[in-house]
Amino acid sequence: MDGQNNLSQLIRLKQKLQSAQLPANLVQRAQEQIDRAELALKYGGNLSHMDVVEKYIDWIVSLPWYAETSDQLDMVQAKKILDKNHYGLEKVKTKLLEYLSVYKMQKEKNQDANLRIRPLFFVGLAGTGKTTFAISVAEALGRRFVRIPFGGLSSAGNLRGHAKTNPEAQPGVIMKALKDAQVRNPVILLDELDRIVPESRAEIMGVLLELLDPAQNIQFTDYFIDFPFDLSHVLFLATANNTQTISPPVLDRMELIQMPSYSDEEKIEIGKRFILPKYMQYAGVDPKQLTVDDALWSVMVRPLGFEPGIRSLERLIETMVRKVAYKLVTGQGTSFFINESNLREFK
Repeated sequence: MDGQNNLSQLIRLKQKLQSAQLPANLVQRAQEQIDRAELALKYGGNLSHMDVVEKYIDWIVSLPWYAETSDQLDMVQAKKILDKNHYGLEKVKTKLLEYLSVYKMQKEKNQDANLRIRPLFFVGLAGTGKTTFAISVAEALGRRFVRIPFGGLSSAGNLRGHAKTNPEAQPGVIMKALKDAQVRNPVILLDELDRIVPESRAEIMGVLLELLDPAQNIQFTDYFIDFPFDLSHVLFLATANNTQTISPPVLDRMELIQMPSYSDEEKIEIGKRFILPKYMQYAGVDPKQLTVDDALWSVMVRPLGFEPGIRSLERLIETMVRKVAYKLVTGQGTSFFINESNLREFK
């Protein structure tokens, strides 16, 4: 019975392989693995590696070897997106529009050209908008967005994967990001590069060099996939709180954008225009059900003294909206006005 099941499994794997759009050499390599498994089955050999073969086939057919989205290269629309998602920070927005303009010029000069400009590297303290700007770049280009948090990476194997000889082996986070995006040209954010564990920093920086170098990333080989994947279509972006632990060769391959701190006036406008409406919409709280006193905003932006970003303000607003939602659903009122005198009740 097990033999029959294994045979059916092999037939399904062949069908998967034949129906997928893959590089011809990869199809041949995968077919050889299936043939070896089939031969072992025929002669009663050990099929302990069957799960590995199945896992491998499932992975290679799920990767976007050729699928991609078309770039939107409308600078007027790009500016609208940046203004919609971000208040202030005009210098940063101008740099991004210039960056996208260079890309637009390159595409118009050579329709087949891949991106030839350096990846953007957003550097600044927590809450200054690094990740949201990266998301805005993806939105402006009409590309899918995937984030890879580097704070959780403990070795280069997390990036490059592990050889499939080990039954527990799996691809690295780059291949996983491509699988999630389902296109070969997403925006991939390498988030928090400064949080790599010290003992693995050197080897991870070595892989980053390959990822960010146009001369090398066209043949990026994940150890599990064991076949080159062209990453030149990917737009890599990166973030960090500071550059002290980033190797100079990696820094040289990126264009640094220093994120400034927000002024109190900017924090207030961001809170009013973006954060409060966002969390009210999430919670299903109607604008008529929650009003924040204008005089309260100056108190809210500095709950614990000076902070360059808006993380504390965002957490406070989220808590306020959540408490209002609770009061609404438990019949404690139908509308709420929050001011300095009753703020403690909503914190």
